[in-house]
Amino acid sequence: AGNLPTNWVYRLPTEAEWEYACRAGTTNRFSYGDDPDYASLTNYAWYMDNSGGISQDIGQKLPNPWGLYDVHGDVYEWCQDWYDAYPTGLAVDPQGPSSGFLRVFRGGSWAYGGQFCRSAGRYNLDPTLPENFVGFRVVAAPSP
Repeated sequence: AGNLPTNWVYRLPTEAEWEYACRAGTTNRFSYGDDPDYASLTNYAWYMDNSGGISQDIGQKLPNPWGLYDVHGDVYEWCQDWYDAYPTGLAVDPQGPSSGFLRVFRGGSWAYGGQFCRSAGRYNLDPTLPENFVGFRVVAAPSP
């Protein structure tokens, strides 16, 4: 629509960008706290226990501290990175391989339990498979 600045693009977030945005400056299991019994998760996410078995309209749950909705649940979200094991030791913004068969997705989903909604949850899937529990969130970023 002509609203993107010159030399900027829309793209999927990297895995590290996705987790940074989900956590919103926190270090807990969820952006709102550790919640070991998932007692507060229903306030922030759609997942198996409260979704009715379908995805929901966005923005009905509470946002994370940075105002992002549905990062802990509704549909998992594709990331730009192809899946590989994390490197050993400390890694800041680890990059996956440049190609692959399995792509990383993060977040939580209406089709799975609360334990899969954590900020650090990391999963992979063949992106050519037609799945209705995975979606995407784009970022605007300078062109590479």
